[in-house]
Amino acid sequence: WRGRLSLNPLVHLDPIGLLMLWLFRFGWAKPVEINPSYYKEPKKGMILVSLAGPLANLILAFITMIILKLDILHNGILDNFIYILFLYNLTLAVFNMIPIPPLDGSKILTGLLPARQAYELSQLEAYGPFILILLVYFGLLNTVLSPLIVFVHKGLDILSNLVLLRF
Repeated sequence: WRGRLSLNPLVHLDPIGLLMLWLFRFGWAKPVEINPSYYKEPKKGMILVSLAGPLANLILAFITMIILKLDILHNGILDNFIYILFLYNLTLAVFNMIPIPPLDGSKILTGLLPARQAYELSQLEAYGPFILILLVYFGLLNTVLSPLIVFVHKGLDILSNLVLLRF
């Protein structure tokens, strides 16, 4: 557990990630260590574990979208808070699927690739945060993510409309 099984946010802070957040408004926390050798099928297990975070973000985005569409809060501050939760979860779901280490998308891709290519991708792990910072700095990340976020947003919108039709 290494002291990380805690609700205390301080144990999850990465000093460099926090500094980068303060300087560039882009940072990270300590990554969760996972040992795929504990799974019966290591590749499949790694893919499923890596899908858990983005899937949780999508579920939270979907729930917050439903809350907003039901218009039950009748409170501008609360509505804004729920909308921000929606946007953050939608953005995090898409962002974490980028196939650049250490993001979940790279772990999923590693699990799908043949061993040699998976190994080559894993060699980028040390450079991943710096690659992401460069993409943010040069505005390339926003260029790639924006259409994907809009696409996923529209998908959630259609799905939420279908769910709300039943009520």
